[in-house]
Amino acid sequence: MAEKKLPVITINRLYAAYGTTIAEILSDRLGIPYYDKDFVRKTAAESDYELEEVEFRGEEISSRSKLINMILNTTVGTYPDMVRDLYVIQRKVIIELAQNECILLGRCANHILREIGVPTFDIFLYADIEHRRMHAAELEETQDKKDLDKYIAQRDTFRNNYYRTFVGTDIDDCRNYHICLDTGRITPNQCADIIIGLLENWK
Repeated sequence: MAEKKLPVITINRLYAAYGTTIAEILSDRLGIPYYDKDFVRKTAAESDYELEEVEFRGEEISSRSKLINMILNTTVGTYPDMVRDLYVIQRKVIIELAQNECILLGRCANHILREIGVPTFDIFLYADIEHRRMHAAELEETQDKKDLDKYIAQRDTFRNNYYRTFVGTDIDDCRNYHICLDTGRITPNQCADIIIGLLENWK
């Protein structure tokens, strides 16, 4: 595998569907880097925004912000807050990272790279609420959340708002991906096996 040029691997996912876990496994087995939180640092370094602002708005749009956008009847090119600015900066970061083999999580990377003709292998991860609730309970960011189902639904909505704003379709539209995997039924290691098996014969 190491001698063959890999496409850039992009992963979109529902919240707590093991996206980072699978990216880490693929990174280790394929010997290529993966980028998730790194986007936050790189985007903040190339902008005037604080790390916390980038982390909050770098991949998600709240329902309130989406409503404001609808009321103002704006287009993607005139989105009324910092989300648009961050998207432009993150797009530049994604294109830079994609010059080498890597794994990119979220942030419309599949759409951005497809637009400029960079070869990609695009993955979507999902699972039922029971499995995602179990995984979410293990995450540090959820330890103060009393209603995990509500929090998971909110994060899914915010990510979908972001994707729909900049891509024009729902994040879970299977037509945007080469493969969709149910991480509630297929373990992260099994998902990695499937993905690597497909990449071995990928053209």
